[in-house]
Amino acid sequence: MSGVQQRQVSDDEDGMRLDRWFANHFPQLGFGRLQKLIRNGEVKVDKAKVTTSTRLSPGQTVRIPPIDDADVVKPVKVSDADAEFLRGLILYEDEDIYVFNKPHGLAVQGGSGTKRHIDGMLKSLPNKKGEPPRLVHRLDRDTSGCLVVAKTKVAASHFGTVFRSRSARKIYWAVVAGNPHPQQGEISCFLARQSTDDGEQMVVVRNGTPGSQHSLSYYSTTDTASRRFAWVTLKPVTGRTHQLRVHMAQLGTPIIGDPRYFNIENYQGAPGLGEGLQLHARRIALPLRNGKRLDISAPLPPHMRQTFEALGFDPDRYDVSGDPEDGE
Repeated sequence: MSGVQQRQVSDDEDGMRLDRWFANHFPQLGFGRLQKLIRNGEVKVDKAKVTTSTRLSPGQTVRIPPIDDADVVKPVKVSDADAEFLRGLILYEDEDIYVFNKPHGLAVQGGSGTKRHIDGMLKSLPNKKGEPPRLVHRLDRDTSGCLVVAKTKVAASHFGTVFRSRSARKIYWAVVAGNPHPQQGEISCFLARQSTDDGEQMVVVRNGTPGSQHSLSYYSTTDTASRRFAWVTLKPVTGRTHQLRVHMAQLGTPIIGDPRYFNIENYQGAPGLGEGLQLHARRIALPLRNGKRLDISAPLPPHMRQTFEALGFDPDRYDVSGDPEDGE
C-alpha cells in the first residue's frame, strides 16, 4: 500500500481496540510492526498519539501510514486442528456468540514472542460470511475461565456495549495467601501502567496521575485453610488490566502463583498445590440480543482443582448461586 490513508471508524466499531481495528482492516500487517508504527507516531487517531489498546469511537479518523512488503505477514492457513481445539472449549454457543472455557497459560491475543493465541485461532471458525469471530473482552494469559467471543460484527457491537456499560456480571475465584481482613468488602483505587525489565505491570497511584484509571472490585472470603490460605470470590466492576491481581495484592493477600504481584521467593508454600496463577473466571451473566440473559459457569482448571483438593476446598458445596449482581 503506497501513500498515507485516512479512514473513519464506523458505528459498529464503537469501543474497538486500535490493534483489533487494524487486524480487521489490515490482517496482513503484523502486530509487532503495528506496535513500531504506533511508537514512531505514524499511526494517529484524530491527529493524536495512540497505543495499541486505544478504544475507538464512531466518526474518528485513523491515520494509516504506507505499508510496504516488509510489513506484510503471510496469511495463516485455516487449521482444522485449531478449529477442533476451540470447539472442545465451548461452554455455550448460539447464532451470536461462543463462550469458551479458556485454558490457563493460553494467551487471548498475540504480542511480542506470542505465536499461539485465541485470537489467531479464531479464523479457523469463520461465520457464514467467512469472517472470523471477534473478541469482545479479554483474560490474562494465566487466567482461566469464561471468555466471550462474538460471531459477527453486529454481535460484537452489542456485546462490546454490554461490557463497556458494565451490564456483564462476572465472578472470579481465586486462592490467596493469608486471610482477607475484613472478610468481605470492596477495593477502590487508581491504577496506571509501569514499565519493568520484562514488560509492564499495573501500580496503585494517586487520582490525577497521568494515565491513571479508577478500578473497583468486590470480594468475599468463601472458605479458609487455617490462616495461610483463603478461597476468595471476586466481582470486578471495572475491567482494568491485572485489576484483580493488583487488588488482592493491595489487600495484603496476593493470589497464589502470580509472577508479578506475589513475592514467590519469600513464600513458603504448602505441599500439593497446583502450579500457576490461582485465578479463574468462574461465571459470567450478560444480556443477549434477543432480550434473554445468559448465565454460564466454567469448571475449575486442573491446577486449581489440585489446589482446592490439597486445601480441602469444596467447589460444589460453596458454589455461587443467584444473580452475580447480588452483593454489589
